[in-house]
Amino acid sequence: MGIKNPKIIKLIKAFSPDALLVYGWSYFSHLSIIWHFKGKIPVWFRGDSTLIDNQPWIKRKIRKAILTLVYKNIDIAFYVGKANKAYFKTFGLKENKLIFVPHAVDNIRFGTDRKNEALTIRNKLGINLDETLILFAGKLESKKSPDLLLEAFKQLNRKDVHLLFVGNGELEKPLKSTASDQKIRNVHFLDFQNQTKMPAIYQACNLYCLPSRGPGETWGLAVNEAMAAGKAILISDKVGCAIDLVDASNGLIFDINEQSLLSSLQVLINNDLKVMGEISGKKIENWNFNNQVAVLVNMLNG
Repeated sequence: MGIKNPKIIKLIKAFSPDALLVYGWSYFSHLSIIWHFKGKIPVWFRGDSTLIDNQPWIKRKIRKAILTLVYKNIDIAFYVGKANKAYFKTFGLKENKLIFVPHAVDNIRFGTDRKNEALTIRNKLGINLDETLILFAGKLESKKSPDLLLEAFKQLNRKDVHLLFVGNGELEKPLKSTASDQKIRNVHFLDFQNQTKMPAIYQACNLYCLPSRGPGETWGLAVNEAMAAGKAILISDKVGCAIDLVDASNGLIFDINEQSLLSSLQVLINNDLKVMGEISGKKIENWNFNNQVAVLVNMLNG
């Protein structure tokens, strides 16, 4: 169960809080806090788990028994989106114990104009302004399916479309080898980038794609970042934020199979990505830190 802090209960008592906000339950210390303070002070909980991944029947049954027991000790759960809310309800939390608190990033930082830096990035990669750049930014690992995106991009086979992978991970070498060996044109790679550089990278692209197959994908905060940067979005149905943040007005959600990804790319490439990106920027405005804080303050004052 991970981290055990033998002094945590004593320290919390000394602090004498009005409420406790616990993030996740995977650490032993988190469980001990929940169980000890239940009925003494309000215990609030926040997590972004979902039921999107398919699991064997016996594993689902065991999981439900354990998590129902855990969440019986929660006074309020702050859900981040619709899939997360459904998860909490499955494990016994009633509607009156569920309060929406949006998952958020620093929208201002990602939305502040970095046009000149974005143009420099495109120039260095040899991408003209009239060409389309698809961006994957994240860990190059199996659950995020960058390999699926590369294969779909190869089949797309458009001279005026580029694909940029930003990140490192276990699939980095295989991806680079595939792109080279199969002579897939217009594929670019950048190493993991500091967060200070990511706004310009998002703004350099026309379409952000997160094709996760899972298991284990949660919300996908990179989608928030790309939307704050004003970009159209293409994500799989295994990404937790899909049903909250993406629809036909600002992108597409595709079923996690290769042909569906390819057909979705074809549709979006022939659409007005600039307009879609502007809609993304509007849609994400209320998913911000101020709204997160406002809920907590209202709870404390109420």
